[in-house]
Amino acid sequence: MDLNLTSKSAVVTGAGRGIGLATVRALTAEGVRVVGAARTITPELKETGAYTVSADLSTADGVADLMEAALVELGGIDLLVNNVGGGDDVEPVGFLDTDDTQWTRVFDINLLSAVRATRAALPSLIERRGSIVNVSSINSRLPAAGPVAYSAAKAALTALGQSLAEEFGPRGVRVNSVSPGVVRTSIWEDPEGFGGKVAAGAGVEHAAFLQQIPQAFGITTGRITEPEEVAALIVFLLSDVAGNITGTDHVIDGGTVKTL
Repeated sequence: MDLNLTSKSAVVTGAGRGIGLATVRALTAEGVRVVGAARTITPELKETGAYTVSADLSTADGVADLMEAALVELGGIDLLVNNVGGGDDVEPVGFLDTDDTQWTRVFDINLLSAVRATRAALPSLIERRGSIVNVSSINSRLPAAGPVAYSAAKAALTALGQSLAEEFGPRGVRVNSVSPGVVRTSIWEDPEGFGGKVAAGAGVEHAAFLQQIPQAFGITTGRITEPEEVAALIVFLLSDVAGNITGTDHVIDGGTVKTL
């Protein structure tokens, strides 16, 4: 299938690893010129051939620096993937153990980074009749499944996408969300990451915890999602092949969410 993306330009946030890195790889394979942003520029991101920008996207200055560099490098933006999100900084704690500092941090990285990047990119996206994909989470639909601040921020991100689609659709900009379930990334696989902390809290050895996730989460397919599978969905939604899809939220979770 020809996605008609050759010669397009894109900005991908949270591009150093996981879903973001897989998305950069998929876009460059389609002939897209990509600016990939991450707090830490990994060797894997450098190897993609994308233009890289190191920035803390939880801050207004970090997003401004990224978008300024991207517009200079690309000359304009056709595609925006708001993928950066809090996994490293999210703790498996309850509401009463989440203070204002943590709430602010989680919303800055999961919601306001997308608000700021989108605001900066929109003049170019409108001119080029571009497309945005926001990477949300099934936590926006299953708020009890994760830390409350993270779930609330992702629900807000999904709502933002629908509002943007409605406001800017008449001006030629499509906006969609992708909501993954558990994905094989360091968030879950790093013993020091979120998954490791959940395992430790449950008194389970980390490797055993990872093996139990499909059954514990009720994943119908019996396996967790690969980053490349999420990237393929993102790239499809960005492309002209999906030209009449906007204002939607696409769940990719192996059947974890079982509601209509």
